[in-house]
Amino acid sequence: STMFLVGLSGGIASGKSTVVAVLRELGCAVIDADVIAREVVQPHFKAYRQIVRYFGTEILFENGEINREALGNIIFSHPEKRQLLNSITHPEIQKEMLKQILKYFMLGYRYVILDIPLLFETNRLTKFMKYTVLVYCDLPTQLSRLMKRNGLSQVEAEARIASQLPLDEKRKLASHIIDNSGDRESTRQQVLRLHARLEGSLDFLWARLAVATVVAGLGGLVYLLFRHFIS
Repeated sequence: STMFLVGLSGGIASGKSTVVAVLRELGCAVIDADVIAREVVQPHFKAYRQIVRYFGTEILFENGEINREALGNIIFSHPEKRQLLNSITHPEIQKEMLKQILKYFMLGYRYVILDIPLLFETNRLTKFMKYTVLVYCDLPTQLSRLMKRNGLSQVEAEARIASQLPLDEKRKLASHIIDNSGDRESTRQQVLRLHARLEGSLDFLWARLAVATVVAGLGGLVYLLFRHFIS
């Protein structure tokens, strides 16, 4: 097999969702870390029970689901509680991502895209990626889009952008850039070219994540290896 992993990231209002939409139209395998992060804290998941145990039932809505805003208020000013939450959720997120990677591997996909908003900030998962892709736009465009999209003042929008690693810094870390400063068609053409290049690649990275599963058929072993590599 020649399956490999591609890390996809961007910045607030840079247009990553536009790029992902095009990739999905092309039939690409995309794993969304944000979606998984929301799923693993649902009531039937292990992480949910641990969060309620440590943070109490006051963070729950009446229907039993976690009030993300209430939980966010708790961890915002308490770094140690943020670390505790991460220690609960991150293993479950990684486990689910691995399950999905293995699914696409068995289905014969050439590559799998991992949509990870903080890919370059954390920098722990980049070593598993054959390529990293940044959805970029220039700062004035990013500011304008954010103000329009979220109804923010310029000061508010600038503050949100400043809270993230600048796109110009992320640009230096990515192996591929999708410049979304222009119109949608320009972005689409760049995605099409990238897809063609990736489909034609003979590079592979699957053995670093899945070889144990191929040999032994044990997803749990791969999970333990994954935890070892990123710890």
